[in-house]
Amino acid sequence: MRRPLVFMLALFVLSSFHTALAAPVRVFVSIPPQKYFVEKIAGPLVDVAVMAPPGANPHAYEPRPRQMSELSHARAFLAVGVPFEHTWLPRFAALNKNLLIVHTDRGIRKREMSAHSHGSEDEPHHGSHEEEDHKHGTDPHIWVSPPLALLQARNILAALVEILPGERQTLYENYGRFIGEIAELDTEIMNLFPPGKASRPSFLVFHPAWGYFAEAYGLEETAVEVEGKEPKPAELIKLIEKAREMGVKAIFVQPQMSTRTAETIADAVGAVVTVADPLAEQWASNLRTVARKIAGRPE
Repeated sequence: MRRPLVFMLALFVLSSFHTALAAPVRVFVSIPPQKYFVEKIAGPLVDVAVMAPPGANPHAYEPRPRQMSELSHARAFLAVGVPFEHTWLPRFAALNKNLLIVHTDRGIRKREMSAHSHGSEDEPHHGSHEEEDHKHGTDPHIWVSPPLALLQARNILAALVEILPGERQTLYENYGRFIGEIAELDTEIMNLFPPGKASRPSFLVFHPAWGYFAEAYGLEETAVEVEGKEPKPAELIKLIEKAREMGVKAIFVQPQMSTRTAETIADAVGAVVTVADPLAEQWASNLRTVARKIAGRPE
């Protein structure tokens, strides 16, 4: 009579063990687009928490006590090079000795953000990853470029394989599908901006968050704000003149930033202020929408 009971207890233990193994691994990312990337590759194998949630400013974000508590039990933190990481990554590492910190921007050369001009004519910065991570004035918004997203996806895959070695096949299969989706999106956007035109298509933004996107598709980004500073009156006049020359119909702003100056320019040139959020979690559909707006073909 004791054998059935022992058998049932064994089944219960095995079932509980399987459930424990199947529980998703907790990982943190810095911004919402990274959550999209990680979930595309890992799916339900991971539970992704975003440190700087929608509406927050990743340039100066300070983690909440609850987030720090959750981070103390996380398996990995996938960094992307946004400014708040410079201060907080060492603190995260001290809080959780078992935390794997991965720089998903590894191997990507950052653009210099010019303090002297409004625009996107700056050449890419060719310093090392460590120099770029700590140097003031480089552009962190690498995720808005589909070609650079391919590099980030590769780094994310390597991190996920390290923390989930038993799921290697699934991770590689998901990764293959994801890079196929990125390539399809890249082609779709390229077709909106075919090469060979006499002048590059231009667009005006409040915060210079779309430089890598402009670089990828031969566009010109002109920014109202540079390094967090609004233009002085003389610079504002020049911007209004340039906006008129460009025939600007829309000025792109992101919901995390003030729009007062953008609205002043829009009123002066007869344009409208429209939202283009580089931090939107639905990465692919967001880039597709922004591209169509710049091309003058809104959905």
